[in-house]
This record gives sequence, C-alpha cells and structure tokens, in this order.
Amino acid sequence: MRATVIHAPHDIRVQEVPDPSVQQPTDVVLRVLRACICGSDLWAYRGEAARQPGQRIGHEFLGIVEEAGSEVAGFAVGDLVVAPFVWSDGTCAHCAEGLTTSCPQGGFWGSVGSDGGQGEAVRVPFADGTLIRLPAAAAADDHLLTALLALSDVLGTGHHAAVGAGVKPGSTVAVVGDGAVGLCGVMAAKRLGAERIIALGRHRARTDIARTFGATDVVAERGEAAVEAVRELLGGEGAQAVIEAVGTEQSMRTAVGITRDGGSIGYVGVPHGSGTGLDLGVMFDRNIALRGGVAPVRTYIPELLPDILSGTIDPSPVFDLTVGLDDVPAGYKAMDERTALKVLIKP
Repeated sequence: MRATVIHAPHDIRVQEVPDPSVQQPTDVVLRVLRACICGSDLWAYRGEAARQPGQRIGHEFLGIVEEAGSEVAGFAVGDLVVAPFVWSDGTCAHCAEGLTTSCPQGGFWGSVGSDGGQGEAVRVPFADGTLIRLPAAAAADDHLLTALLALSDVLGTGHHAAVGAGVKPGSTVAVVGDGAVGLCGVMAAKRLGAERIIALGRHRARTDIARTFGATDVVAERGEAAVEAVRELLGGEGAQAVIEAVGTEQSMRTAVGITRDGGSIGYVGVPHGSGTGLDLGVMFDRNIALRGGVAPVRTYIPELLPDILSGTIDPSPVFDLTVGLDDVPAGYKAMDERTALKVLIKP
C-alpha cells in the first residue's frame, strides 16, 4: 500500500510500504477514508522534533474495518470507525480514569514500528479500547465525514483545553492561538456555555472562523500589546479562563498575562523550544492554576460525537485545503507556509 513517510526535514514522501495485517488477536486493520495533517506534524517536518529516516507519520484518521482479530468483540468488518490519536487498551487504571494517553500499553500512530494515519490503511492495536463506531450512513456524507474526522484529535484537544481552563456557563474566555486547535478551543468554550470569548489572532480567514465558532471579540496584537488589549476589553482585568493552544514561550507568557487573578489556564499547545515562559512566582502570587497536557480524546469522543451528528457543532471549517494522498507533501508545504490552516487527506 501507499503511505506517507518522513525522511528528513522538509522531505515528506508518499511511497510503497508493507500492507498492514492482524498481528495480535485484539487488532483490526482499517482502510482509511479520511486523514489530515496536524500542526504538531510540522515540528517533525521542520526538523524540530526528531524522526528516523523513513518513519511513518500522521495520527488523525477514520475509516472502515477490513479485518478483525479473533478477540475483537466490539467491531466487525465493514464498520465505520474513528481512531483517537493514541491507541489504548481500555482496561488499565489510567484508561478507567479517562487518562487514555497514559495507558502503559498505548502508543502514538507514526511512532517507530507503527503505522501512520496518512496512508491507505492502518493496523490498530487494542481495537476495542481504542476505536469508536460511527453511523454507517456517514460514510456517504462527505461533509459529515470531514466534521467527524475532527474527533480524532483537534476537536477533543480544544475541548481538553477548555476543560482545563475551567470553562463553565457564563465564563469569560480568552484563546491564545488561531490554529485549528485554538479555533476548536473557541468552539469548545462556546459549547460549554462561555458568555464572552476573546480570540487572539491576526489572520482574517482564521478569525472569521473563530467568530463563526462563537468568538465575541478578536485581538490582533501580540505580546505585551495583546495583554494590554485583552485587559482593556475586560475593564483592566484578565479572563477567568484562558486557552493556550500554541506551545511557545511567548504564547505562554501571553496566556499568563491575560489571565485574571484566581483564573485558570488550559494548555494544549505542544511545548517546543528551551522554555515555556512560565514564571511560577507570578502564578503563585496571582493564584493562577495551570491544567492541561496531552488530550485524552478517546475519553471525550462519546461526549462530542452526538453534537456533531445532530449538527449542534460543526468543526469542518478548520479544514481549508483538501489533497489526495499523492499531494500530501504539498499539503505539508502549504501548512508550513501558513497558506493552509489544516489539510484534509482523501486517500
């Protein structure tokens, strides 16, 4: 089959790889219908996250079960399913607590020795603990499939940030980051009942999506100017809940600066660089809480799925460029150059 592999920074190729097969009785083999490129994939693309030459890449996908191991109880050939970006056994103490990303037997798609999502098929370990079944009719609905793909990572990650930030009905929320995760953080905050949502971003196409998703205000400034602008909007105070969806030192400094004393930051931006700009003394003095990390999206999918199926939420606008498998390298280039927000792949 064909799949996406990374050989070196800026060297993404689509090439022939071995077909996946059932190796353990708890496996299934999935034919990929939709996949996408994540902003976190760009750190490998840019050489800021180490990868072995020829390593598979991609961790967001949904598809059809083509083969199931003898011990798979919850799925059958022909089922339409979505995969969270980490597989998990569903039986350990961490999985029972909802922290599926800490499952000792879990792993990330595209890690050494595993299949990546940006290909024609994937071997899924621990299928019963990992996959979520989708309505069969969705396979014939292109728009709905695109919206459902967001469950694999970006929507659940935005939701995790909103939960970490303590968003509740009536909250005032500020969102640092106008990428797909930040925009889904806006959507998640609105879904959880936030009354005012300030989106920080300077790209008009992205802030227009933010407004569609529920943002009431947009701040285009960065750094100290952004802190001043947010505080001016809020009468000199910061926001009760802040979502940090970038992961740089400046973004974290901005998040702390726009948080109201006693407020909370939900952080899901993958940290990169030598530091995150956290000043624990400032956070201590101002009673600012920090919660977040790798989003256990497998736990959130059952909660979010019904709202997509009912049309209550529609995250599909975050996908603004669609490519076939052969054009995945061009999709990476487009996201790296910020001419695309998030690239949808149709294998």
